[in-house]
Amino acid sequence: MQKQYLEAGRIIGTHGVHGELRIEPWCDSAEFLKKFHTLYLDAKGDVPVTVLSSHVQKNQLIAALDGVDTVEKADVYRGKVLYLNRADVKIPKGIYFVDDLIGLSVYDADTFVYYGTLTDVMQTGANDVYQITSIDKKNYLIPAVAPVVSRIDFEKEKMFIRPIKGIFDDEN
Repeated sequence: MQKQYLEAGRIIGTHGVHGELRIEPWCDSAEFLKKFHTLYLDAKGDVPVTVLSSHVQKNQLIAALDGVDTVEKADVYRGKVLYLNRADVKIPKGIYFVDDLIGLSVYDADTFVYYGTLTDVMQTGANDVYQITSIDKKNYLIPAVAPVVSRIDFEKEKMFIRPIKGIFDDEN
């Protein structure tokens, strides 16, 4: 089941004397996270925080939150995880949240052989790489490209792939 609130980043410290926060983005980038005017301090969306202003500095987001106007108030938030509401995000078809992919059962699209569970998504530049962990705890890497990833069924929590020859067997 897809989560409504997704981890967006972690508050790693304060910035300046007016209570701004330094946020390490766990989503695509600080630039992506900058688009949000409301974030949440819990995975259920019960504790919303209003982002008054934000800007990107290096790979971090510097944000001013409503009600946080001193270093002392800001320091209370250090280490907290921020969440975003899935409903606030428009993503193109074929692009997925990492949170939605982790944990999917991975099957062969033609033979329905079970390969394992998708356990990690690595961003390599050209395309993402999915790590699949088999029942016997071996890790396999597949490119996240259309010829390999055939179909994803989020309702059934399954991914169907057509692996490149040699990934799951010992062929060269």
